[in-house]
Parts: sequence; C-alpha cells; structure tokens
Amino acid sequence: MTTNNIFHVIKDPVHGTMQFTSTEDTWVKPFIDSDNFQRLRHIKQLGMGDFIFPGAVHTRFNHCLGCSYVGSQIAQKIGLADEERQLVMIACLLHDIGHGPFSHAFEGMFHEKCIRHEDWTPYFLHDYGTKTFFQHYNKLNPRYHLTEEKFHDIADMIMHKPFAKRVLADIVSSQLDADRLDYLLRDSHFCGVKYGEFDFRWMLHCMAIVETNEGERLGITHKGIGVVEHYLMARRLMTRNIYHSQKKLAFEALLVQLLIHLAESVDQYPAFETIRTSRLGQFLISANRFNQRVSSSYSESLKREFLEENYQNYKAFCDYDVFALIKQLAEINDTHPAVQIALRLHHRKMPKIFRLDFAHLAKLKSELRQFKTKHEIQEWQMMLIETPHRSYSGEDDPIYVMNEKNVIQPIGQYSFMINAISDKLEHVVFLAVDKMIVENKHVISLIKKLQGTDI
Repeated sequence: MTTNNIFHVIKDPVHGTMQFTSTEDTWVKPFIDSDNFQRLRHIKQLGMGDFIFPGAVHTRFNHCLGCSYVGSQIAQKIGLADEERQLVMIACLLHDIGHGPFSHAFEGMFHEKCIRHEDWTPYFLHDYGTKTFFQHYNKLNPRYHLTEEKFHDIADMIMHKPFAKRVLADIVSSQLDADRLDYLLRDSHFCGVKYGEFDFRWMLHCMAIVETNEGERLGITHKGIGVVEHYLMARRLMTRNIYHSQKKLAFEALLVQLLIHLAESVDQYPAFETIRTSRLGQFLISANRFNQRVSSSYSESLKREFLEENYQNYKAFCDYDVFALIKQLAEINDTHPAVQIALRLHHRKMPKIFRLDFAHLAKLKSELRQFKTKHEIQEWQMMLIETPHRSYSGEDDPIYVMNEKNVIQPIGQYSFMINAISDKLEHVVFLAVDKMIVENKHVISLIKKLQGTDI
C-alpha cells in the first residue's frame, strides 16, 4: 500500500466521512494547525444566527474544512493535476481567514462598511509567506513544494484577482464554487431547515471543464441543469429565510450600534475606563478615529494605514471578546446607549419587527428621520433595515452548460426558472423598534402611517 492510499478521516455532520489522502493531509495540515486558522474555531459562521436558530453554532473553522474538501472533490472530478488540486485545496481552506467576530456583522461598525473581512485577508496570508513557514511546509511535502509564486497564485484566487487558469479560480470563487456548495448545506443543517438542501453528489457528477470566450471555465453538462435549478432556488430561500432573517439582522444591527456608540465614547467616558485599556477598547478608539476621517474624505491610503496599524489587534479577536464585552457592559448601571444595547443583547430582548413596503422607501426614510429628530429617538431604538439580494447573476458571470452536442451556452438559455430570476434584485425592508418604546402612542401612530401608503 502506498502512502497516498492511507486516508486521514474527518467525520462531518454535512458531508459524512471526509477522506483526505496522506498527501492531501500534508497539503493542508500546516495551515490548519496555525494560530490564525485555529482562531476560526471561535467565530460563528452565521454571526448572531444562533439567537434565532439555536443550532447555528457552527463556525468558520467547520466551513473552511468542508470547503477545502468540496474543492478537492471538484478538482478530482474535472481531472486537475495534483499540483493544481493542492493550490485549490489551500485556497478553499483559507478563503475566510480574514473574518472578524460574528463574521459579516463586525464589518457594519465601519463607515459605509468600507472595511470588510476581505481587506484583512492579505495580512493573514502574509503571515504564512515567510521563509520559516515554507521550510516547514516543504519538509512535510517533499514532492509538492510551496513556493512564493505558488502562494501568490493562491492569494490571487482568494482575492478574486485575474488568474491564468480561470477554472481553478472558479472552484474557489464563482457561482458554482466550493464555498457556496458547502455553506448552503452546512447552514441549512445547523439551522434545522431544509431550504439549503440540494443533490451535491449529482451536482459533482455533472461538473465539467467548458471552453468559453474567457477560456476554460467550471461548468456543467446538460444533465446537471435540474440540480443547478434546485441549488439556485436553495440559495434564494436560504437568503430570504436564514441569512436575511429579520430577527437575526435586527440583533446584528443592535450589535453594530453597540460597537459604534462604544467606539465614540470609550476614549473619555468614565464608566468605560477598564474597557479603554483593553485590546478591543484600543481597536474601537482607532476605528472611531478612522470613521471620522473617512466620513469627510475617504482614501485608500487612510484605509491601508488603519489596516496596518490595527492588524495585530484584529487577528486576536473572536466572538468571545465581544461576548465578554457585552456581559461587562450589561453589568454597568448607566444610561449610555452602549450599556442599554448590551442589556438587550445579554438578556435577548428582541426588537419588535414591522414589515414595510420597499416601493415607498424614500418616503419611509424621510418620515422616519423627521420623527426621530422631533421625538429625540436614537438610531438603535428604531432601525430601518434593507435587505437587497440577487440569487443569480446571469449577465456578469453566468453558469455555463455543455449540451448533448457539446455546444456551450449560459444556463439561462436552457432554464426558464433561472432565466426568470437572473439579475433580479429582490428587496425586503423592515423596521426594528425597541420594545421599551413600541407602546408609545406617537410610535404606534408612526408605524401605522409607515405601513400604509399615505405617507
């Protein structure tokens, strides 16, 4: 028996028995064992989703392992060489390395979300690009050395930069990528719903390399049209019912408001003295200064300066740091907004949700703004939340199908359903109102007005 036939097995609730050959194991294990990757064990995949779906306590760590496994399965199915499969598996493994506490929710504290997890990713990747790491890695992988050039290719795939062999990048990031194929199944499983389920094994069976005007791309044979329809509808339903769950988004919006209010006050407010000297406190002070500067004059140099100065703090954060902060704030007897929000999060005091009509969005915003000013209501007490989403982008990056005669066309040419949802932006708008004011007669009157059409 060759060493390549010895399997390392990970039992996974979504994919069952994930088998990695000893060779594949040594490709990814040096990264998995690193502190930067182990940090992902403590960052939940769905932010505050478990406040609504109690089972949704799975992490970015689980998802990244699953993504690497799915990437390997796709690479084998379409016949990539071992060296290419190695790059794909590493890129899939590290694609979410830049996430902060509560995943996407943490990004909301920055002005117009101008700093996202992708902006931190190059700094995490740079930590691996050292002579010491390469020496350690190549000692374990004498047949499959990792060079600076190869690691640069991995980074390009993760960061969506132009890549010579597009089909490799498609496995990492596209409308058929390993990321989506894993997270739909995984999030559906842990939330206890069926929305995200589709026949992954049949999808894999139907995958193929297709020749397009852009070169070789990851596509499917005509036998896979049905499963792609199922998969895209699963993505739409998961977005509408799970990722954009109104109660989940309301809690995450409260978390963002807490971080913003705390960032604005922690530098001087007496009750926050112990927070001010903490790692997270120092990060919030820096973030507030950054927000003030970019709100008047945004520049890439300001953004880069903030990232470089704060990376060492950022990479130490996980969900536990924010939970500890919420608990600490909730124990302070104070009327400060950060304390009041912390009390609601700590005791799960959910805002009241009111669905509104997107067609009247501009009027809704104007009416709400005037009402808040007149009645001195703070943003966190009445939050207007928009959730636009697009299930499939047929124009920008279509999924290609190879039919029985080897003719290759976008899937919208073959599927009425996919053509119908292609490039359609769906909107949901709702108002999240703090329960402490929801019974106020003026608030009741406003909500009735906003839910009508006579505004």
